[in-house]
Amino acid sequence: MFFAYPKLLWLLAVPALLLLRYLWIVLKGKQPHLVVSSRFPWEAGGKTALRFVPHVIFGLRTAALCLLIIAIARPRSSSQMERVDTEGIDIMFAMDVSTSMLARDFTPDRLSAAKDIAIEFISQRPSDRMGIVVFAGESYTQCPLTTDRATLINLMADVQTDLIEDGTAIGNGLATAVARMKDSDAKSRVVILLTDGVNNMGEIDPSMASEIAKTYGIRVYTIGVGANGNAPYPVQTPWGIELQNIPVEIDEGLLRGIASETGGRYFRATDNTKLSEIYAEIGRMEKSRITVDSFPVFKDLFMGYALAALACLVLELLLRIFIRRMP
Repeated sequence: MFFAYPKLLWLLAVPALLLLRYLWIVLKGKQPHLVVSSRFPWEAGGKTALRFVPHVIFGLRTAALCLLIIAIARPRSSSQMERVDTEGIDIMFAMDVSTSMLARDFTPDRLSAAKDIAIEFISQRPSDRMGIVVFAGESYTQCPLTTDRATLINLMADVQTDLIEDGTAIGNGLATAVARMKDSDAKSRVVILLTDGVNNMGEIDPSMASEIAKTYGIRVYTIGVGANGNAPYPVQTPWGIELQNIPVEIDEGLLRGIASETGGRYFRATDNTKLSEIYAEIGRMEKSRITVDSFPVFKDLFMGYALAALACLVLELLLRIFIRRMP
C-alpha cells in the first residue's frame, strides 16, 4: 500500500497533540465532568463501567480524525507489473465498396457478406490492432488502426456504397492502407484487400502500390469476390428493382501479382462459405508472438478508512445520546 498524497499524513500530528493534552488532563486529576440528572451511578465510589464512557467517546473521536486524515491522503494498492506473452499483429482491411459489390451471388449480397464475415474475424482476434480503408473510384480511411473492438465493428457495419464516386481504384485503396501502416512498429503488418472488379480508376497504379507495400514489409492478402460466370445484380427499372445477370470480371492476374510481390497470397471467394474459410485461413497463417508489459492495476483504499471513520462518529453519537444520559 502507498499514499497518493503522503505529505497530508503530517496532519496526524493534530490528533497526537490532542491525545497528549487529554492524557495530561487525566493524569493531573482534572477529570472531565458530566451533566447528569442523577448521581446514582457514581454513588458506588465511581466503580461502575460508566466512568469509562468519556474516555471511550474521546477515543472514538480521535480515531475518526485519524482515519479521515488517512483517507484524504488517498491510500492505494497496485498489482505487480509482469511480462506476458500475447499474439498480435496489425491488420488493415481494404474493402471495395463499388456498386458492383451489391451483386447477389452472395447472401444477401457481396458487400453485406464481406462485412459480416470481417466482423466475425475481428471478434476472434482480440490482441490485434485493426483498421478499415474503403475504396471505389477513390479511397478513404473508415477507421485507423485501433484495439477498440466495439468502435471497429460499428464502423465496419456502417460501410456502404454510394458514399464516394463509383469505380474500382485498387491502387488507391492499397496505397491508402499502406500509408496507414507504414509507421507502425508491429512485427507483422498485413493488408487484406477485397475486391470484385478490375482496376479502372485512381491516380496510383496497383503495381506501384504493391511495390510501396513491399518496401515497408507489409504483406497483402488479396481476395477476389464473385461467382464464376454471371451474377445477379439489382438494376433500377421503371417497374422497380429487377435482377439482371452481369458477367463477373475479376482481374485475378493483378491480384495474384500483388499478393506474390508482397509475400501474401491470393484467394478466390465464390460464396459466403468460401469467404469465411479464407478469413479463417488468413487468421491461422497470421500469428506472431510478441512480448508486452502489462500495466499495473491501481486500487483506491480510502473508502474503507472513510467508512471506519463514519462508524466511529456514529458510535460516539450513540454513546452521547443513550449512555451518558442514563440515570
